[in-house]
Parts: sequence; C-alpha cells; structure tokens
Amino acid sequence: MLSSSYMVMIGERIKKLRSQLRVSQQLFSKRIFISQSHLADIELGNQGVNDKIIHLISLEFNVNKNWLVNGEGNIFNSDKPDIRLETVIDIFKQLDDELQNYLLSQAKFILKMKKERKDRKQD
Repeated sequence: MLSSSYMVMIGERIKKLRSQLRVSQQLFSKRIFISQSHLADIELGNQGVNDKIIHLISLEFNVNKNWLVNGEGNIFNSDKPDIRLETVIDIFKQLDDELQNYLLSQAKFILKMKKERKDRKQD
C-alpha cells in the first residue's frame, strides 16, 4: 500500500509535467490509456499509480522515471516533446488526401505571409 504523502507527491509531479507540456488532463489521460477522472484522482493524491502508468508516462512523454517516482534528476530524459506537433500530425493522419493537401497549402501560405512580414520589418 502506497502512503498518502507518496501518492500526493507523485500526483503533484504529474500535474507539473502536464503543465510543462501544456496539455489538458483529457489529452494526457488519453495518451496513457486511463480515464480523465482517474488522472484527476492521481493528481489530487486520491489514487496511486502503478508501474504500468509510470512506464507509459515515461515512454509517451520522454519523462525521467527517477524524477517521476522520486523527484530526483531532470524531468525529461532529453528535450521536452512538442505535444502540439504530435497533435497536428495525429489530426493530419485522420484527414483524407484532399484535406491534407488543403492543410499543407494553408501552412505554406502562412509561412509565406510570415516571411513577407519579416522582410517588411527589415526594410
């Protein structure tokens, strides 16, 4: 049985991790295959975490297990993953070819506008 103070500390670290990643409980819980309410209970220290959840968090978000379990070391094993990029890729994969091409053309247009704006500022 995990002590309540240990469960609270892990829950606080998971909440801190989510904050650093700038992701909602809904997205975070989906990525580690648990319900949002289960994650909320973990973050509040009302529910413990098992080795499977710790392993999934570590794998999915490139988190240092030692930091997650003991609060020691860096949060991430290397650079922090960009969840926004992964979300865009996931959405892109769900679109049909026509919508993928449209999304790409819009992204290219935005880049072109950004470059033009930058060029105007330099003049």
